[in-house]
Amino acid sequence: LPSLAGFVVGHAGLYQALAMFAVAYFIIGMTVLSVCAIATNGALDAGGAYYMISRALGPEFGGSIGIMFFLANVCGSALYVLGLVEALVDSFGIPLGQEAGTGIHVLPQSYWYELLYGTVLLALCLLVCLVGASIYAKATFLIFLIVAVVLGTILVSFFATRPLKVPIHLPSSNGTETDNGFFTGFSLSTLRDNLGGKYEVDYTTGQRMSFSSVFAVMFNGCTGIMAGSNMSGDLKRPSYSIPRGTISAVLFTYLVYNLLAFLMCATCNRILLQKDYGFLRDISIFPPLVTVGIYAATLSAAMSNLIGASRILYALARDDLFGRALALAKKTSASGNPVMAVILSWLVVQVVLFSGKLNTIASVVTTFFLLVYATVNLACLALEWASAPNFRPTFRYFTWHTCLLGIAGCCVMMFLISPVSASASLGFLLLLLLALHYLSPSSTWGYISQALIFHQVRKYLLMLDVRKDHVKFWRPQMLLMVQNPRGSARLIDFVNDLKKSGLYVLGHVELQDLDMLPSDPLQPQQESWLSLVDKLNVKAFVSLTLAPSVRHGVRQLLFTSGLGGMRPNTLVLGFYDDEAPQDGLARHPAFTSAREEVPLGFPPLRAPTGPKLLSAREYVGIVADALKMLRNVLLARQLESLDKAWELRRAASPAPTIHVWPVNLLRPDSARYADTCSLFLLQMACVLNMARAWRRARLRLFLCVEAGTMPHAQEEKLRQLLKDLRIQAQIQLVPWDAITRLHWQTCQGSPGGPAEEEEEEEGVVNFPTNTAQVSDEYVCAANKLVLEQSPAPTVRFLYLPRPPADTSLYPLYLHQLELLTRGLGPTVLVHGVSAVTSTQL
Repeated sequence: LPSLAGFVVGHAGLYQALAMFAVAYFIIGMTVLSVCAIATNGALDAGGAYYMISRALGPEFGGSIGIMFFLANVCGSALYVLGLVEALVDSFGIPLGQEAGTGIHVLPQSYWYELLYGTVLLALCLLVCLVGASIYAKATFLIFLIVAVVLGTILVSFFATRPLKVPIHLPSSNGTETDNGFFTGFSLSTLRDNLGGKYEVDYTTGQRMSFSSVFAVMFNGCTGIMAGSNMSGDLKRPSYSIPRGTISAVLFTYLVYNLLAFLMCATCNRILLQKDYGFLRDISIFPPLVTVGIYAATLSAAMSNLIGASRILYALARDDLFGRALALAKKTSASGNPVMAVILSWLVVQVVLFSGKLNTIASVVTTFFLLVYATVNLACLALEWASAPNFRPTFRYFTWHTCLLGIAGCCVMMFLISPVSASASLGFLLLLLLALHYLSPSSTWGYISQALIFHQVRKYLLMLDVRKDHVKFWRPQMLLMVQNPRGSARLIDFVNDLKKSGLYVLGHVELQDLDMLPSDPLQPQQESWLSLVDKLNVKAFVSLTLAPSVRHGVRQLLFTSGLGGMRPNTLVLGFYDDEAPQDGLARHPAFTSAREEVPLGFPPLRAPTGPKLLSAREYVGIVADALKMLRNVLLARQLESLDKAWELRRAASPAPTIHVWPVNLLRPDSARYADTCSLFLLQMACVLNMARAWRRARLRLFLCVEAGTMPHAQEEKLRQLLKDLRIQAQIQLVPWDAITRLHWQTCQGSPGGPAEEEEEEEGVVNFPTNTAQVSDEYVCAANKLVLEQSPAPTVRFLYLPRPPADTSLYPLYLHQLELLTRGLGPTVLVHGVSAVTSTQL
C-alpha cells in the first residue's frame, strides 16, 4: 500500500491521486455490493466470481468470464512476483556498471537473473498453495500481522523522522546518475508543490507515465476484493464471511490509501516520490521492517492470485464446460486440494513472467479485472431485473442503479486505461461466448436469460391489446392438431411455412380420464414433444390436453391455447380418410441426415385396419365447432406425400407452382371470387409463397367461367383485385359449362338457390345444407376438372364449404370432400371467416 501510494502521488499529485482512489473505489464499491448480494442469495461453491456469474448468467457467460478471470489472476500473480523482484533488486542488487557488489548488494541484475529470482519466488508460492488452503490462510494471517505492524511504523515515521536528504542512484546511458530527494517533514510548501500532477518517465520501464497508465498500476492494488470470494469453496460460511470481510477490506484500504497520499504529499518532495519507489525505508524509524513488510505483502498478493486462479480453473474443469481440455485440472489431493489446478496455474504464471517488467502487463491485468467486475454487476443487475421470487439475498444494500453504475464505471475505465487492451479483451470474450454457446453441453443451473425473457414477454403481452387489432397487421396464428407426430412430420413442417411469423401451436388430445389415473400422463410426454420441435426446427409451442373425446379436446385447445393477444385464429386438421398412415418422421431429413433416433415417447402408428380415434361425424363436428368460434379452418390432405426439399430445389423448369381455386366447387350456383372465404384462401396461398423455401414457386389462379358470362371482363376484374391486394399470380381461365350442366340437372325442382347463399354470408350458426344440392357425379367431374390442369402443382388450395346445419348430413359432406380431393396430391381445403386482406396503406 505505501509504495503504491507513493508511485501514484509522485506522478499524479494529491488532487489526481485522490480522484483516482475515489474512482477506483467507487467502481469497486459498486461491484462489492453486487458480490455481496449474489453471495448471500444461496450456497456458494468453489470458483468465486466465476461460480456467481455462471449460475446467474449461464454457462456461456460463466465459462468465458471464468477464463478471463483465471487469466486476470494469473497475470496478477505474475505482476506481484515481478514487483517483489524489483523490490529485491532495489535493495540487494549490484549497481549497474559494477562487476561485483559490496555489503548487502550481492544480487546480479539482468533480464535472466530477474527471471530466475521470479521463478524462485513463484516456486515458494507454489509450495504454500500445494499444501492447501489451511496453510495458506495461516500464512496470510501472519503476513497480515506483519503488514499491520509495518504500516503502523510508517505512519509513526512521518511524524518522528527529522528532515533528511535521500541520495538516489539511477541507471543512465553514461552509467549511474545520482540525484537527491528530500524528506522535508510536514511542510506547507512541499504540500503545494505536490498538489498538481507532473507525469515523468518511469525509471523502471523507461516509459512516460500518464493518468491512464498510473491508474492501471494503481488499480491492480485494489483487485484483492475478489480474494475472499475466490476462496468461496474453502470457507465454512461464505455467505457470512464474504460480505463482511470484503466490505471491511475495501473501507480499510481506501482510508489507508488516502491517509498515506496526504502524508506523502506533505512530507516528501516530487523527486523522492518519482525516482525512488522504496523511499519509505529511508525515512522509516526501523528500515528493515519496511523491507520485510513490502516483501511479505507482495508475496501474499502473489499467493492470493495464484490460489485464486487455481480455484477458478478447478471450478471450470469440474463443470466440464471445456471438455477434455481441462480434465487434468479436476484431480485433487486426499484432502480435496486441487493440486493439478494449482500446478497448471503455476505453469501459466511462469510463462507470463517472461514479459519481464511490472508495468508492461499492468494495463492488461486491469482490463481483465474490470471486465470481470462489469460482468459481476451485470449478473446482479439481471437477477434484480428478472424479479424472480427466489432472488432474495440477505444483503439488501444494493439496487439496480448501483449495478448499472458499476457496469458503466468499469466499461469507461477499461477504455480510458487502454483502448487496445479493452477492445482485444471484448473480442476475446465474444469468441469465448460463441465457442461455448455452440460447443458446451447444456447445464441444469438455470438460465437468467429465460427469466428476463419471461419478464419482458409478460410485459409486452399485457401491452398487446386485441381491441387495437387491425386487418392490415393480421397474421395467421395456427393451431395444428396432431394425433401422432410419426405420421405428421411433413404437415408440421408445411404449417410452419404458413404461419408468417405468427403463433404456431402443436395441439394433441390424449383420450384418458384424469379421475381414473394416479398422475397427469401428459407431463412425461412434454419432453418428447419439445424435442420434436427442436429436431424439426419449427417455431412452435406445444399444447397437450386430456379429454373424453377428440372433439372435446379440440374445443378445450381452441378456448385455452395462447395468451392475451396471441391466440390461434386458424385451426389446421389432417384429412379424414382411409389411407394407411406412413411414418414420415423416420424419413425426415432432421433424423436421416444426422442419423439420430426418432424421439422416444411417441407410440407406433395405428395399423391400416385398426380403429380410428374419432368418427366421421365427430371430425366434421370439430370443423363446425371451429367455425362457430370464428376460427378459420384448413384441412390438409396428402401433405405427407409432399417432398418439399425435392419439389422446391429441383433445377429443372418449369418452376414449382401453387394452384389456387378460390371458388366453392360444391356450390357452382354461388361461385364468387370476392367473398370472405375466397379472399382468405388467396391470402393463405400468398403467405405460403412469401415463405423463404417457397419463393421460387409461382401462384396460378383458376377462374371458372361459363359461356355467355363475359369471361374477359371477369378476368380483368380479378386481375385488378390481385393488383389491389399486391398478389402476383397468373390467372388461367377454365371453362366449366359441362360441370355446371350436371349440377343444374341435379337441381331441377329441388329447393335452394341464391337465398341460401345469402344465409351463408350473413349467418354464423345456421349453415345451409349445401351438400344436398350436388351429386357424386358432379363432384367427380369437378375433381377431374381440377386434376386436368397441368402441369401438376406442388400443392393445391381449394375452397372448403361450410358443414351443413343438419348433423345427419355430416358423413355425406365428408364423403363429397373426399371425392373432390381424391388423387389431387398435396391439397389444402380452406375456409375463412374473418377479413384478412387490406388495400390500405
